[in-house]
Amino acid sequence: MRAVAFVGFKKSGKTTAVEAVAKVLKEKGYRVAVAKSMHADFDREGSDTWKFSRIADTVVVRAHDTDAVLFRAGDVNALFSMVNADFLLLEGFKSLRHVPKVICARDADEVRELNDGLAIAVSGVIASTGVGEVEGLPVIDATKEPEKLADIVERRAFMLPNIDCGMCGFKCAEMARMIVNGEKTLKDCVVLSQKPKVTVKIDGQILPMKDWVQELVEKTIRGMLSSMKGYREGKRIEIVIREE
Repeated sequence: MRAVAFVGFKKSGKTTAVEAVAKVLKEKGYRVAVAKSMHADFDREGSDTWKFSRIADTVVVRAHDTDAVLFRAGDVNALFSMVNADFLLLEGFKSLRHVPKVICARDADEVRELNDGLAIAVSGVIASTGVGEVEGLPVIDATKEPEKLADIVERRAFMLPNIDCGMCGFKCAEMARMIVNGEKTLKDCVVLSQKPKVTVKIDGQILPMKDWVQELVEKTIRGMLSSMKGYREGKRIEIVIREE
């Protein structure tokens, strides 16, 4: 799944830009998901869903026009792991450092303030002023040229694992900035580029392991199982450990 965050201050044009890009990508046949960062309380204290969420791990809501699944994700990795799409468009999420960003701004000063080295384009209110470029970034009016903005998203969107495993020699934020600047590519991310021989997941999240650790785990497990009755060699061995 590839992702781009549309970041900006209030009333800067984020929603308009996300809506325009999502429409173009959908018309191209992609599966598109949108995540919105909200500052208000989504689950109002005292409501039925609020009461249920204090007891249950997941609350499913069936409404007249929209269905929802309410749960408390431990972090953004757990939150995004629930999404199954080709593109994830994020409205807000300024603090993210492992995805590229489209800055939605009202003026050039806001662009400079929000640019953390991950920006790939500028949109929003500033695009209606006739400015063509800020800080070397193209300024695109999502209301007039949605295809142009969507094309940039389609070509440059990505999402790193956000686990800072260090296997590539950098933190995910550093690697993301280098990918945006053209110094690295996704192939330089060891977790994404290499198909691991051994995969360990904890609560659905992959635990990155260096090659020698994978080899140690594989040989240890095969060695222990080989002496057991009923064991046979296979390309895939699956072991699940559950806490009671």
